[in-house]
Amino acid sequence: MIRLVAFVAFAALIAWVVVQIVRSLRGARIDWTGVTFMIGFVVLAFWLRHVTGMG
Repeated sequence: MIRLVAFVAFAALIAWVVVQIVRSLRGARIDWTGVTFMIGFVVLAFWLRHVTGMG
């Protein structure tokens, strides 16, 4: 039961954070090139870790 309560609280926290991020992104001017580079870099790092087994 305690795990269920902790999970529900964690899910509510995540939902709140997502709502706050969406609200802040609506009016912001974002450098999408930088965001895309960052996401690509992280994906590449995970892929290389998977392929090579290092890291």
